[in-house]
Amino acid sequence: MFVFGKDIAEKYLAKHEILRPSYLKWIDTVEKATFSTHNELKVTYPKADYVGNERYVFDLKGNRYRMIVLTAFVGQTMFIRWIGTHAEYNKLKNCSII
Repeated sequence: MFVFGKDIAEKYLAKHEILRPSYLKWIDTVEKATFSTHNELKVTYPKADYVGNERYVFDLKGNRYRMIVLTAFVGQTMFIRWIGTHAEYNKLKNCSII
């Protein structure tokens, strides 16, 4: 998979360095992967939540942080749309990002 939107994550990580190792592990895993379907993604990330509109929410750092990622299986691409704490994510429930 090719990952777009790393700049979005980097802006957040600049203020939350504690998250960087977990984020880099996620990047390393997905860039080596070829997820062709929802089921294939769920084998590697069973706790990833599909929230509609081709968006998945990934838990990072023991679910203390969450990342919303637009996923295009056909194009083998992912686009990071948002990253933040679980509490910040809960405030997004009615936002167009989700």
